[in-house]
Amino acid sequence: MNPPISHTRIGLALLLLVTLASCNGFGDSRLNRRVTLWRQDKIPYGTYVAYESLPHLFPAADITVNHNAPSELHTREGKRAFIAIVPSMDPDPSEINALLNFVGQGNQVFLSSFRFGDSLLHTLGLRTGLRSSNYNGGDSLQLSIYNPSTSDSLSFAYPGQAYDNWITHLDTQYTTVLGRDSRGRPDMVRFNYKGGGALYLHFAPMAFTNFFLLHKNNKAYYDNALSYLPNTIQEVIWDDYYRYDHSKNFSVLRYILNSRNPAGDFSLRWVFWLLLLLFLLIYLFDSKRKQRVVPVIAPLRNSSLDFVKTIGRLYYQRRDNQDLALKMVTHFLDHVRTRYNLPVTVLDEDFVERLSHKTGVDKGTLQELVEYIKQLPAQRYVADGELLDLQRKIEALYKLA
Repeated sequence: MNPPISHTRIGLALLLLVTLASCNGFGDSRLNRRVTLWRQDKIPYGTYVAYESLPHLFPAADITVNHNAPSELHTREGKRAFIAIVPSMDPDPSEINALLNFVGQGNQVFLSSFRFGDSLLHTLGLRTGLRSSNYNGGDSLQLSIYNPSTSDSLSFAYPGQAYDNWITHLDTQYTTVLGRDSRGRPDMVRFNYKGGGALYLHFAPMAFTNFFLLHKNNKAYYDNALSYLPNTIQEVIWDDYYRYDHSKNFSVLRYILNSRNPAGDFSLRWVFWLLLLLFLLIYLFDSKRKQRVVPVIAPLRNSSLDFVKTIGRLYYQRRDNQDLALKMVTHFLDHVRTRYNLPVTVLDEDFVERLSHKTGVDKGTLQELVEYIKQLPAQRYVADGELLDLQRKIEALYKLA
């Protein structure tokens, strides 16, 4: 089945060539090595070319995309082909039975993957050279396929990643070898069923990537591989269901931690752990115990002295020195009465001696102040100098006492 080259196919090839060139030599010296096998990816290891070429290989068939489990592949009129090109395929027993029943109804199933589950391989009686967790990390891929019409062996190669596997054991009674790797080991087999159905297993999915198909004449490999499917197919089902691991309940965290490219690219997992480490460091540094700022506690102020100053300024502005002096004396005597518990009704020598004893102020200083206080009410005028002298004496007594 080799349809003539159309303008659409030429345009598609040119578009992908420009994409590959931009990743490998023009504008970016590094090849995008991310392996997705995703039908919408135009990067080197996507399968955009393979998916878009289906209408040219099967011009009479409808092209659909499947997102459901194989049990949803209900019987319809006409023959159908189920194609899955995915990084990993590990169907459970019920899904295996659904796929085999689909084939038993005369349909075609074409599966290509890096890893096939042990249950599927055991059901088909196959053993592989590499375990499901290992990869052939070669920097080039060489393989061959038998032409469906002439049975001639056609060889193909490209300078990209290999990641292929091979079969070490098969039952030749039920298994037909359609392709081999560079060492002649089977890497593509077919199981025929009654009613015209067939199951194909392919162990080198990199042969369906954009990079491989656009390298020289490698598109012929794709054409020959899918030409084993009958051209009477009325519907081609491209599978997206097995792009994800359905063996366990889906979890975003499990998907991140288990995400892995065959190229050994653990970028998503590493980004997750690096972000977690970054948040941990931020928490540790930000939550580190900090020394609280010790508030400055101002010493207790002499409120009595402040009050005297305030009253003094008020009366000084009125220029009534005698009244101000009397107020100052009254406040001073009230301070003596409340602070030292001394009666101030009689300002005699006994008062001076007791006040000196309690305050520690010189008796002569107190006697001079008391004498001035006693004669103050009889004065008709108090000069500014006398008022200031009285203020200094009382303030000095406040500080000493």
